[in-house]
Amino acid sequence: MRLCEEEGFLAINLGPAIPVKLLFDKIVEHNPCICAISFRLTPEDFKPLLKEIRERKKHVTKDIKFFFGGTPPVAKLALNSGLFVQVFAGSETLEEIKSAILGKKKKKQKIDFPQTLIDRIEYSSPFPIIRHHYGEPNLEATIKGARKISLSRTLDVLSLGPDQNAQEFFFSPEKMDKNQDGAGGVPLRKREDLLRIYNSTRCGNYPLLRCYSGTNDLIKWAQMLKETINIAWGAVPLCWYSSLDGRSKKGIAEAIEEKQAAISYYAKSRIPVEVNESHQWSLRDAHDSLAVAMAFLSAYNAKKLNVRTFVLQMMFNNPPSTSPHMDLAKMLAKLEMVKSLEDRNFRILREVRAGIASIPSDPYRAKGHLSASAVYSMMLKPHILHIVGFSEGYKIVTPSILIESCKIGRGAINLAIKGNFDLEKDSFIRSRKNHLIKEATIIIEAIKSLGKRFSDPLTAPSNIENAIRVGILDTPHFAGLKGLKGEIVTACVNGGWEAICPKTRNVLSERERIRNLGVDF
Repeated sequence: MRLCEEEGFLAINLGPAIPVKLLFDKIVEHNPCICAISFRLTPEDFKPLLKEIRERKKHVTKDIKFFFGGTPPVAKLALNSGLFVQVFAGSETLEEIKSAILGKKKKKQKIDFPQTLIDRIEYSSPFPIIRHHYGEPNLEATIKGARKISLSRTLDVLSLGPDQNAQEFFFSPEKMDKNQDGAGGVPLRKREDLLRIYNSTRCGNYPLLRCYSGTNDLIKWAQMLKETINIAWGAVPLCWYSSLDGRSKKGIAEAIEEKQAAISYYAKSRIPVEVNESHQWSLRDAHDSLAVAMAFLSAYNAKKLNVRTFVLQMMFNNPPSTSPHMDLAKMLAKLEMVKSLEDRNFRILREVRAGIASIPSDPYRAKGHLSASAVYSMMLKPHILHIVGFSEGYKIVTPSILIESCKIGRGAINLAIKGNFDLEKDSFIRSRKNHLIKEATIIIEAIKSLGKRFSDPLTAPSNIENAIRVGILDTPHFAGLKGLKGEIVTACVNGGWEAICPKTRNVLSERERIRNLGVDF
């Protein structure tokens, strides 16, 4: 009734539990264009009322639209009766309800669903668009599943995950290890595979598609993804997918150069870019100051490479022991530093997600985690909510699990969108945010100092590599890896991640930590 009033209708509430005769007397009295009936008991209780509604409806001459709302079992009975032009069971979106009130037909054509990232975000506003990864270890199953997902209309962006063979050796198939087919995603082996997946999604709500960047031949990947799936935005790390993590055999500087070239290609093609770098460090227990610094460094490189629309991915619960307070402060610090780069030629889009390593293996706890993480990450007013399927802790995501996970996410959005907390009014979060910005700025200044001979030390691949090798950029997971420092010790302190002195276990400031490395700045 409130929605009807918002659309300019006069809405009259007859009250609860009224007799069917009284309902039809009021219909004669008020001559409405819509009559909405609701019922919450059992189908058995509704059957005699339905029979009476049918008989009395015969005597109503005016063309009145009858709506029904109830629990799913009762709604099913109402739908099968043929008496109602619209039946609601509680899962309908706000847009679907308003369309029914206004008498609009359901949108079915591609033109109704924008096919660029910016347009899709504006179409969905004030709700964020929903993104989810998907890629089963079988191509045919993935094609079939992609169609099922599209028809469900539960997400806006389907992110394809190819297997490692495809990511590393798509353009050199002779190097593939056949025993690894399907490991980590869908075994894409030719361009037509991508076209088939794309075509399978041209139904339902016509979701946008995107895909992993590949770990080799990134420009070839970018070109192919643009031509086959109309990639919504490119996601490219800066330092990773290299000898740093073993997903490519390229050296760090060489890999950075390739990533920069791929980012530049996306920029020239006017395709938005996400530099999925910062959370890679946190996945390896990096301290929060470093994660904030890497968010800034990534955005800085993107801007210098002429990216116009930058997607800032903020992965929560990473490392998993991070508390919500510390998480929000870290993300606000990232956002503030990155937004300092924003101007009329460089726009920031906010994307939030749960950390994959934090998903519990118990499915019920995982569902609770998914929804709770979504509610508090919504405090950042994201443009994109990246849902991580609740089954990630124990098995691959199937279409049914993906759809259910997205519905859980939408439930969290519907709650959070009604009004959330003002983070800047929380003195603890504000203080922690400011502290992390100060410490991250010291890291950035140290990288600049290390590369004084370069015109721009923050984009020079060899200087960034040097910052890793001397330990300015370091994580405990580098221990024992040739050519990497790996001497930093980090720990979760009061819910946030800090660099600490291995002897005293006291928190180290960034200035102290970096000077201990022999870096003078």
